[in-house]
Amino acid sequence: MPPIPLRFLKSATRVDDLPESDREVAVVGRSNVGKSSLINAFANRTRLAHTSKTPGRTQLINIFEVEPGVTVVDLPGYGYAKVPNRVKQDWGQMIEGYLLHRDCLQMVMVLVDGEIGPTKLDVQMLDWLRSNEIPHQVIATKSDKVKSSKKPKRRIELSEGCNLEPGDIVWVSASKGIGIDRLQDLIWSWLAP
Repeated sequence: MPPIPLRFLKSATRVDDLPESDREVAVVGRSNVGKSSLINAFANRTRLAHTSKTPGRTQLINIFEVEPGVTVVDLPGYGYAKVPNRVKQDWGQMIEGYLLHRDCLQMVMVLVDGEIGPTKLDVQMLDWLRSNEIPHQVIATKSDKVKSSKKPKRRIELSEGCNLEPGDIVWVSASKGIGIDRLQDLIWSWLAP
C-alpha cells in the first residue's frame, strides 16, 4: 500500500470543534513515545507533524485529512511533559472526550515505547480503552533501539505488560522505516469504507 497522504486540517481543544469525518483513526501515547515521528513516517513526510526533543509539544487535538471524509487524529501525549498540572488535566479531559464522543473513530493506535515497555500510564490507557470497548491496536515504537539479542525477550515482556499475545503488537521504527509498510496497510484497512 502507498503512504497515507495526510494534509493538516485543524487543531482544536474540544471534539466539538473538529470537522466532521466519516472514518477516522487516532494516535495516542505518552509524551516522548514518538507520535509525531510515526505520523511523519507513515505519511512519508518529514515535517507534517511537529517533532521535538521536549515531551509534551502536542498540546491540542490535531486532525489530518487523508481524503474528504477520511481523517487521522494526533492526540496530546499523556504522562511526563514540561507543562503545568492544570494543562495536563485539561489534556486528560480532551483525550477522554474525544475517545468517547467521536462516532467516526474506527481505531486507536496506542503507541508504547518498545525499548522501555509499557508504563503504568500505558496500562491505564489500555485498561480504559478495553473497559469502554474502544477498538485499539498497540504499536511498539523505537524498535531499532532494542538490541537484536534482546528482541525476543522484549517482545514477550512488552506483550505481557499490555496483556496481549506477542503477535498482537505491531513493531515499528519511524527513524529506520521498520514496520512502516505493515502499519500503512493496517491504517488503509481501518479507513476503508
